[in-house]
Amino acid sequence: MKITDHIKNAKGKTLFSFELLPPMKGQSIQWVYDAIDPLLEFNPPFIDVTSLREDYIYKEQENGLLQKVSYRKRPGTIAICAAIIHKYKIDAVPHLICGGFTKEETENALIDLQFLGIDNVLALRGDARQAEASFIPTKGGHHYATDLIQHIKDHNNGKFLHEDIDTYKSDFCIGVAGYPEKHFEAPNLNADFKYLKKKVDMGAEFIVTQMFFDNQKYFDFVKKCRENDINVPIIPGLKPISTLKQLTVLPKIFHLDLPNELTEALSYAKNNAEAKEIGTAAMIKQCKELMEFGAPVLHFYTMGRPEQTKEIARAIF
Repeated sequence: MKITDHIKNAKGKTLFSFELLPPMKGQSIQWVYDAIDPLLEFNPPFIDVTSLREDYIYKEQENGLLQKVSYRKRPGTIAICAAIIHKYKIDAVPHLICGGFTKEETENALIDLQFLGIDNVLALRGDARQAEASFIPTKGGHHYATDLIQHIKDHNNGKFLHEDIDTYKSDFCIGVAGYPEKHFEAPNLNADFKYLKKKVDMGAEFIVTQMFFDNQKYFDFVKKCRENDINVPIIPGLKPISTLKQLTVLPKIFHLDLPNELTEALSYAKNNAEAKEIGTAAMIKQCKELMEFGAPVLHFYTMGRPEQTKEIARAIF
């Protein structure tokens, strides 16, 4: 079922969902099940599965020179989506990214997803590699999320890269990312909304936001979207603080602000256990406010660790 239909069928009730990070290579599918099972009691209508591009490491050779070696740390997103659908009968939402994939590989992924009966995809440009200062497109791949959206829309219309097959049209519901505190590469907030509006005009049917900790940023973001005639569902993405290190890591990586009230409370935490307790309480309060506002879904970035999300969900659902 499409995300938009899940939201419509909820008739104003806030739904629960979460994002799953594929396990490191060498781990079994049981790792995925262990990340999902504790959260089933909250009846998630869908589960997101992230996708990661290839990265590089440098190995020293016997002659002392460094060899650049491509590698992937985590198993395939599509296989995990298939496992989720088969075992749990829950909609899986794969992330499709530009980086690391040619157009042909993207089309092959869409064909596989259609074959599996997957109805939703999240179309993202993807991040730069760790060693690169900015995003560098893969040779033969898409440069921007809008290119990827167009590819998916073409697929929905039965238009393939090298041939048209009218009898094999797909019907993917396309989601995109939104940034309540602005994408760090956008020159300003108005430009960021211009790009987002273009994605929606091209066919995006729902938005999932980057994590945020100040609800006013989300409220303002929704208001600004509506003022710009962006009227699709806007799903808040959430991640509770669980360690003291995240006080500096999260703002650096995700280009976001932490509210003074939260940072002040965390300044008294003596260890990670206390930080996690403070982060949990803050997220429960944040979620309750979002539900009162009418957020269609509370979407948690669990990173494969469900325990804290479970505690929060039990307090609000």
